[in-house]
Order: sequence, then structure tokens, then C-alpha cells
Amino acid sequence: MPELSPGRRVAVLAICCMSLLIVSLDNTILNVALPTLQDDFDSSLSGLQWTIDAYLITLASLLILSGSTGDRIGRRRVFQTGLTLFVTGSVLCSLAPSLDLLVAARVVQAVGGSMLNPVAMSIITNVFTEPRERARAIGVWGGVVGISMAMGPLVGGLLVESVGWRAIFWLNVPIGVAAFALTALFVPESRAPRPRRPDPLGQALLIVFLGSLTYAIIEVPGHGFGHPTVYGAALIAAASLTGFVRHAVRAPEPLIDLRFFRSVPFAGATVIAVSSFAALGGFMFLNTLYLQNVRGLSALEAGLYLLPMAAMTAVSAPLSGRLVGRRGPRLPLQIAGAAMLGSGLLFAAFDGETRDVTLFAAYVLFGIGFGAVNSPVTNTAVSGMPRAQAGVAAAVASTSRQVGQALGVAVIGAVLAAGMSGTFAASAFESAARPAYWILAGCAAAVLVLGTATTGRRAARSAARTAGLFDAEERHVTGASAP
Repeated sequence: MPELSPGRRVAVLAICCMSLLIVSLDNTILNVALPTLQDDFDSSLSGLQWTIDAYLITLASLLILSGSTGDRIGRRRVFQTGLTLFVTGSVLCSLAPSLDLLVAARVVQAVGGSMLNPVAMSIITNVFTEPRERARAIGVWGGVVGISMAMGPLVGGLLVESVGWRAIFWLNVPIGVAAFALTALFVPESRAPRPRRPDPLGQALLIVFLGSLTYAIIEVPGHGFGHPTVYGAALIAAASLTGFVRHAVRAPEPLIDLRFFRSVPFAGATVIAVSSFAALGGFMFLNTLYLQNVRGLSALEAGLYLLPMAAMTAVSAPLSGRLVGRRGPRLPLQIAGAAMLGSGLLFAAFDGETRDVTLFAAYVLFGIGFGAVNSPVTNTAVSGMPRAQAGVAAAVASTSRQVGQALGVAVIGAVLAAGMSGTFAASAFESAARPAYWILAGCAAAVLVLGTATTGRRAARSAARTAGLFDAEERHVTGASAP
């Protein structure tokens, strides 16, 4: 790819962030509409979980495939295809006459969304080649993730209250169309020098694993673990995971190269991404239902109650990106883990939702923590890898985020459903939510511990050894001599 002017590099970053905005916004924007969907479609709690998790599972399952496809046939081409599918899926969501068709349309959305984030990250890492400049660009990228996901409840509340829940999906159309046109003007086409080969078996096993695992978790409160469909789904999940790992070890170019996890920072970033986004998914699911179904707030009022979280995420995310560029990822990860842990403990140990003062304090802390976590996770996952592997590494990090959020919604929803017995009375909800908040606190503690343990000098040396392994392999394949 030829060197671009500074102005054009900024334009490319802005276009990539536009795509990230709509994909990330749709991760959380639907949460405030859940009570409305429950009334309109007479849905169960598990049905509400599927409107969120169908999107997240599809997104997680296809991110790596989409990233490698972009490397193979052209990143701009795949990026524009993704925008087209995402806008189409958004229109179908807005027209859905039933919950089942809404879930199906969310899958179409997610197929398009899977072509946006990893491909955009590949474009960014190939456009911004200077390490400090790349770190700042990734900081902006990470900031948009945090800001857009935190904006979801407020924007969703405004639209649900003023127009209706279908307007949530109309928002994606003008942004997607503008991003498509600007991509044609400013984003150069690029491909990887040696793109990875497709891995259809690995891809199929990943889809089966994530789908069956999520199904088992969501459906177990209603049917019981001994029910044939739940028990069968759990067995399928275990078998497909075993098959995926065995295939990844043996295949010459697997969907996920398990050697990436020899890098301690990369492995840590993956688990941190799963943990932090599981906390986000569960946190948003719990609080939007609590604010509307227990406190009786409207969708707009619920969005306004969550505004402290959104505001602190908006402040914390860009500051974290700058801090990563100056000090590295450790301090931002420690801030993220400590703040989210404080939020979880306020709910789990001190009944934080029962008083406005503690409720808002918990929202502020969670916003600070979640805003701080994205930039160091992305930077850690990508910076230790050779440029040829940056797209795959970024796709694994993005996949970890979506898997985490899907599991957060599934697990927290299952814990809540098991304790609710079909009622949204305040006392029943608070009692059922208590173990769920302890799970969120545990996720935050994992961020804090791993953020400290996987970002030191010894961890950095493991990342250098892993990068050297892939560099040596690349030289062997291409016939290039060592520097």
C-alpha cells in the first residue's frame, strides 16, 4: 500500500470509526427497548436474550473469517460488502412483524457487521505504520468502541420514547450509506502479501460451539439441565470445542492459530476482553430491565439514568488511549479493573441499586472502567504481532469482545431467570440479581489481576518470541533472508 498523506490517513481512520460506531452501538442500543419488545411480542426473558445474543454470536463466529477474506480478496471490497449487508439487515429489523423475524434480521445485520470491524482494523494497521502513530489511531478506535456502546442506552431511550423501537435501526441507514460512499473515495484497496487459506471446518466448529453453548445457558432456567435439548446442546458444545482445538493443532493454517496464545500479553488481552465485555453485557441487561420493569421508568428515563455511565466512558476512553501511547497498557488496565470491581461490589455487597446515590456512583465507576479497557486490549493484542498477522490478531480480540458480551447476557440472564420465577417485583429482582452482580465483580477482578500479570517485562519477552516465530515462518515460506 502506498504511503498516504496525513489528511487522507485521518479520513481513513474516520471512515473506519463510522463503521465501528454503528456495529458497536447495536451491541447495546437495543437493551432499553427490551421491555417494549416484551410487551409488543409477548416475549419471555429467553426471547429477549436471543434478540441480543443472536447478533453477538453471529458477529463473534464470523469475525475471523471476514478478516482473512478481506486479506485475500481485498479489504475495501469486503468492507463495502459488509456495509451493504449491515444496512440491509437494519432495514429488515425495522420492519420485523414478530420476534422470530427480528432475531433473523439481527443475524443478517451481524453477518455484515462481521465484515466491518476486523477489516477496518487491518486497514488502520496498514495505513498507520509508525508505532506511536498507530498506537494513537488504535486509541481513537478503542475510544469509539467505548463511547458508542455507552451511548446505546441514551440514544435508544430517546428513539424508543419519541418514535418507537423500530427507529433504533433506522439510525444505521444514513451512517452506513455515507460510510460506503466515503470508502470509495478515500480508502485504498489492499490485500495481504500472503493471505491465509480458508478453514471451513474450523469455522463450522466455532459456529456450532458458540451457538450450542449459548443455547444451553439461555434455556437451562426454563427447561432444567436434564432436559434433552439443553443436555444435548451442552454435549454438542463440548464436542465441538474439543474438535476445534484438535483441528487447530493439526491444520497448517487454522482459523485461530493457537500459537498466538504463547504470547502472554495476547492471551491476557483475550481473557480480559471476554471478562470486561461479559461484565458489560450482564450489566446492561440487568440495569435496563431493573430501571424499567422494577422502578417503572420509561425508556428515555432509563437512558438518562444510565447517562453517568455513558459520560464517564466518553471521558475515560480517549484518556486511556493517550495513556496507552505514553505509559503502555498496564496502568489503564489496572484502572479499568479496579473501577469496574468497585461498581460490582457496590451492587453485590451494598445493595447499590436501592439508593440513587450508590446507583449513580456504581454507574460512574463502571463507565470509567469500561472506557479505560478497550484501548489497552486492542493495542496489546495487535502490537506484539508481525504486521502480516495484525488483522488476524485484531479479529481474535474483536471475537473475544463479542463472545464475552454474548456470554454475559446468557449467563446473567440465566441467573436472573432462575431466581425470578416470572415476577418483576422489586424484592424478587434484587434477590435474584445479587449472585449475578457477584459474577460481574468476579469478571472485573479478572481484568485487574490479568491486567497486572500479563503486561510486565517477562510477558513482553514472550510476545517477542511469538512474533519471532511467525517472522521466521514467513521468511521460510517467502524465501526471504533474515535481517
